Amino acid sequence: MPRVRGARFYYNRLMTENAFEAISGRGSIVFLCDHASNALPPGGLGLDPALLSAHIAYDIGAASVTRALVGAYGAPAVLGRWSRLLIDLNRGADDPTLVMKLSDGSIIPGNRDADAEEVARRIAVFHAPYHAAIDTELDRIGPAAVLVSMHSFTPAWKGHPRKWEVGVLYDRDVRLAYPLMARLAEAGFTVGDNEPYSGALEGDTLWRHGTMRGLPHVLVEVRQDLVGDDERAQAFALRLKPILDAALGDMAASRR
Repeated sequence: MPRVRGARFYYNRLMTENAFEAISGRGSIVFLCDHASNALPPGGLGLDPALLSAHIAYDIGAASVTRALVGAYGAPAVLGRWSRLLIDLNRGADDPTLVMKLSDGSIIPGNRDADAEEVARRIAVFHAPYHAAIDTELDRIGPAAVLVSMHSFTPAWKGHPRKWEVGVLYDRDVRLAYPLMARLAEAGFTVGDNEPYSGALEGDTLWRHGTMRGLPHVLVEVRQDLVGDDERAQAFALRLKPILDAALGDMAASRR
């Protein structure tokens, strides 16, 4: 297993060959889950193990929803295998928050002294292979591809409750975002329009693979109390599929 010396990690072959999980499928939709896992190298970056079940380590419920949707559609998907604390796959390689030294008030000991060389190694071992896998899938499908990225957010932030149940994030491309927001609202959800975060993040996953390729794409944020265990995640995915189907149909109709 990797040995830890300060901020430098020695990644073994098993870790490097499993930098991401790719699920084969058919159709034009590609599901993504950047923050699917809370896995860390041995030593856990020196973090209190209790924090590995918290939102700073991964997007709670997002992987379960993604897998349920993948199963329902028979679609391909790419999911991250390692915690966002090791490296954030939803950031550009030059983003200063790529390797977080502090997250929601918690110091990440194994990142505190991570220098440029260590960050570059993590990019090469984890970040670059993940994005290369997405490129491979999109190259296979071609210009008909549609990207749907699944994330989740905490019910409250800094003591303030968040009213949204689902957030739809986007940058310049609204082909899928607008109809999806309308269909979610129609289904009774309280919907965040680029809330609780903005989708205008240059260098993030959908900017890189959606905006830069000119492909329709959307990032769906789900409040974690709706998907906090497998049963709730499965139920949410069951509700989301017909909504997403309708939004995709609206997008296709608008092209005619």
